[in-house]
Amino acid sequence: MLDEKTINIVQSTAPVLKEHSKEIGKRFYKLLFEKAPDLLNIFNQTNQKRGLQQEALGYAVYAAGEYITNLDTLKPVIERISQKHRAIGIKPEQYPVVGETLLQAVKDVLGDTATDEIIEAWGKAYGYISDAFINLEKKLYEETEQQPGGWEGYRAFYVDKKVKESEEVTSFYFKPKDGKAIASYKAGQYLTVKAEIPGEKYTHIRHYSLSEAPGKDYYRISVKREDEHGDSPDGIVSNYLHHHIQSSDALQFSAPAGDFVLNNDHLPIVLISGGIGITPLLSMLNTIVEEKAPNQVTFIHATRNSKTHAFKEHVKQLENDYKNVKSFICYDSPTEEDKKAKNYDKEGYIDLDSLQSILTKKEANFYLCGSIPFMEAIIKALNEWEVAKEHIHYEVFRPVAILGEE
Repeated sequence: MLDEKTINIVQSTAPVLKEHSKEIGKRFYKLLFEKAPDLLNIFNQTNQKRGLQQEALGYAVYAAGEYITNLDTLKPVIERISQKHRAIGIKPEQYPVVGETLLQAVKDVLGDTATDEIIEAWGKAYGYISDAFINLEKKLYEETEQQPGGWEGYRAFYVDKKVKESEEVTSFYFKPKDGKAIASYKAGQYLTVKAEIPGEKYTHIRHYSLSEAPGKDYYRISVKREDEHGDSPDGIVSNYLHHHIQSSDALQFSAPAGDFVLNNDHLPIVLISGGIGITPLLSMLNTIVEEKAPNQVTFIHATRNSKTHAFKEHVKQLENDYKNVKSFICYDSPTEEDKKAKNYDKEGYIDLDSLQSILTKKEANFYLCGSIPFMEAIIKALNEWEVAKEHIHYEVFRPVAILGEE
């Protein structure tokens, strides 16, 4: 445990670090890649360019300081980060250079404000927190390797089938090249690919949600092609998969990971997705019907229109086949053909009024996945409806901490 003096210093200076969190994040990554350029093979360079990882780091540093005496408060964040660390292969020996670089970044940004006493206190705090991560990740590595069909590191899989689901989304079915058994997973988890792309200096690692129920002899991921728009560049890996990876081509994957999983208790289940956020929720829906769970399930999906709507017919078929499944479709920009066909339930966005019109009661487990603005709007609506926080679960496809906490 940390001594009282260290705790007081860390907690009293945490707000200062929060105020300068973006500058600290930028400085940290600049220094880190100068010290350990090999780490450029691990970090998402698109998120680096967009400043998302810098922002996430800044939040994590502040939150760690504020809750240093009660890390259980940060348990969801710690578990989520540890799952990603296990998936990409972060090892204990990498933590010291990260700690040294973080302290240097704090010192560089804060200048004389960051006294030796403050830096020493934060150094102790970092050691305390990194030990928590290392211990949890050690357990995750052991569990992953020892499970039936499990493996350590990355394993080669070939494309057994490639299926276009919409104008933007394509599904890839992967089977192991060695022909051996593959690890099972929980609905909502993801696969991590390590892509060696011709012409790219560094390896690119990405997480893609598994979009099928577990228990098959293959893994399926459904990938949205990320095209350039505004300040966001083309998605390097998504475009590589869409345009270059074909049947029989091989890729390297680590075993399934993730803490966003279906908790199938007695309550009704509400699955709310925006755009490509449909993928982990589709895995959950498929799992529920395959296991013949008795829960009432409401599947709510929002997207631009039918052109971007993946798995529409599949979900409609499940609704027809299973009495406990209901679906609701929301298009914010329906085409003229959509309007004529009336192939959606609402034009616009999902809000509290629409949720209350769809659901007969708020006592349910809500699972959300989509863009940050989408989920923030849904969480705001659920909070206004006074849905219990422990019944709201979400996944985000970018580095982030906790939504709906401001």
